[in-house]
Amino acid sequence: MPRSLCAVLSLFLLLVVGCAGRPLHHHKKPLQTSRPYNIAHRGSNGEFPEETVGAYMRAIEEGADFIESDVLASKDGVLICFHDVTLDATTDIADHKEFAKRRRTYEVQQENVTGWFTGELMMPFSIPHPISERGNYMCFFFLCNSNAFQSFKIKHGVQIEEPPIKFTFVIAVDFTLEELQSLRVKQRFKFRDQQYNWKYSIITFEEFISIALDAPRTVGIYPEIKNPVFINQHIKWADEKKFEDRFVETLQKYGYKGSYLSKEWKKQPVFIQSFAPTSLIHISNFTDLPKILLIDDVTIPTQDTNQSYSEVTSDKYLGFIKNYVVGIGPWKDTIVPVRNNYLDEPTDLVAKAHAHDLQVHPYTYRNENQYLHFNFHEDPHAEYDYWINKIRVDGLFTDFAGTLHEYQECRSRRWKDESAVSLVERVAELISSYRNEHD
Repeated sequence: MPRSLCAVLSLFLLLVVGCAGRPLHHHKKPLQTSRPYNIAHRGSNGEFPEETVGAYMRAIEEGADFIESDVLASKDGVLICFHDVTLDATTDIADHKEFAKRRRTYEVQQENVTGWFTGELMMPFSIPHPISERGNYMCFFFLCNSNAFQSFKIKHGVQIEEPPIKFTFVIAVDFTLEELQSLRVKQRFKFRDQQYNWKYSIITFEEFISIALDAPRTVGIYPEIKNPVFINQHIKWADEKKFEDRFVETLQKYGYKGSYLSKEWKKQPVFIQSFAPTSLIHISNFTDLPKILLIDDVTIPTQDTNQSYSEVTSDKYLGFIKNYVVGIGPWKDTIVPVRNNYLDEPTDLVAKAHAHDLQVHPYTYRNENQYLHFNFHEDPHAEYDYWINKIRVDGLFTDFAGTLHEYQECRSRRWKDESAVSLVERVAELISSYRNEHD
């Protein structure tokens, strides 16, 4: 057989194999970079169970720029997309009798419950907010020693008078990938659509990446290095690498590379996010992919450095961390405090971040009235308009990517119409001026 014919046949076979493995989209529409990013928080989880194939596919259909995920690890070291350390809230683990013996029971008293930053399991308590008049809120504490918790109570004036309570949990890192994928997931919130419950399973980080790469247009990913202190304590890889190393290696395996807005980055956009600054600093040693430091309530300490987020949002610290990240992802209330469900005066956090050339991507925007402050009169478009045009944020984490996309498209069309009218008016002025000069 002639060499030229062999070459043609080989090329044909490669194309066939490539088509079978991944859809071919020769001319993908590029990622838009001219307006704030639409970040689908755990996919379109306002409709589908969070972090599922259905949630991510719907987010892409609805126009999300990025699909967002929390990345944890299974017992056998496979990276998975799942938000909670525990499995109870969003899976059918309780129906699996074969896993009944995996449940762990903890006795929780006020003297042995402590801060968010150490220990091995998050525990919820409803307590008065230490700095706001908005009533109780749900706090998540880790089990630890009594002295640290006593210090926390004194600092914030927290009153928790609870009798000993036993909590039973099932921990994700106690299960292999095969076991985790035998579970089915449900919608987290009872007031949201329940029709997709139990139809989806937990997916891997690699499966999540493939969803974005297989999209008919360029869709970015926005994965979080979730609870790295916890994962590194419980999961040990044979080569002694860290959770963060595995995370970046997976991105590199699928071709993610390049600094923010570089040619390589625009081809496969990604932001790496984490609440742990040391994780972002660590991975800066072997990737220039853009990173986002997540910001919690200013009173909460970081899980790795035990700094309060009040310190992390200081001008001095932003000047330091900008060497490693391209932006911050604050909880909305750290930017604009809330009092009696009304917005208070904005802080200077966005201005400080922008002064350091840092992007600001707040979380989380939701359509339901219970999440919309009175200022917005039950209109999510009004909320987006406020944050985009008054606060001037650069991206928004939303449970309803379609609603944000509708708002941005509507505003874009209105801007074009206004520009066209302005142009016509300007031409008319020039014609009128010309006539007046020559009359």
